[in-house]
Amino acid sequence: MPLKRINNPQLRSVAEWSIAVVAAVFLFLALRTFVIRVANVDGLSMEPTLYHRDIVILSRLTYLFSDPKPGDIVAFPYKENNSEHYIKRVVGTPGDVIDMRGGFFYVNGERLDDAFSDSPVASYGDIGYPYTVGDGVYFVLGDNRNGSKDSRYGAVGCIPKRDIIGKVVVRVWPLGRFGAAG
Repeated sequence: MPLKRINNPQLRSVAEWSIAVVAAVFLFLALRTFVIRVANVDGLSMEPTLYHRDIVILSRLTYLFSDPKPGDIVAFPYKENNSEHYIKRVVGTPGDVIDMRGGFFYVNGERLDDAFSDSPVASYGDIGYPYTVGDGVYFVLGDNRNGSKDSRYGAVGCIPKRDIIGKVVVRVWPLGRFGAAG
């Protein structure tokens, strides 16, 4: 049965606006679910790259077609409280051997290029070194190595790819620091 044309101009306008609003909401939800996500940086663990209260955009599509790479900044849920999300930098991929000697991290025998800090790291965490990153998981660290809960600690551990919410691609707030993140 064909739909009848609405002859009342006011009713037609309301119908058109309703369709536009529903389409916009659907598009927003689809983008948020499958393409991008907005995240707030909470804490000091990613300084000096990202600061407390920065707002970033995550790409949810990036890891549908590729795997996280060392240097990528990713967001993921905290194991002990899934409503809390962490943002950290990938430093180890499956099969990599992470070691810590003299307060510095080594990946596969090479000292991690830590442009964020010249200071030795004070905490080795509660894992044993050398540590081999397992299949399908990623070893992550905060850029503020001395002020971060990350893969050095069992409460965070290595992050399965399926748990990564997205890759941080751009900082949108504060406007004075708008641009690529990391």
